[in-house]
Amino acid sequence: MPPSDGWYLIGPFIAVALVGFLGAVFWRMGLQWTRTREDPLRELYAGLAIFGETDDYGLLCPAAATDDPDIAEEIRTLLAAAGIRSTSALRPDGRLLVLVFGEEVDEARRLVGGSPAL
Repeated sequence: MPPSDGWYLIGPFIAVALVGFLGAVFWRMGLQWTRTREDPLRELYAGLAIFGETDDYGLLCPAAATDDPDIAEEIRTLLAAAGIRSTSALRPDGRLLVLVFGEEVDEARRLVGGSPAL
């Protein structure tokens, strides 16, 4: 095997240098992917129905509401013991909702019983 004089290192070096150069160019152009910015169109779509419903949980319905995370976890444990899958969500006012699927909401509310009205 003939001895090499280092030319095999030029290809990877050029590739790394090119990627670094393109990264620097994009960074200088203002394409910082990690920087979050305020959405300039927020005023335009603030009143649209798809963005206005903050209490829309898709297929899930609220079964209980509480202010204490420990009580929400107890409710979820009670529902799990009854075979009802549940999760919790934080409302904008700070209260926790225990959410279940729509077909199980009546049974879940009957099990929970003492939860404040939603």
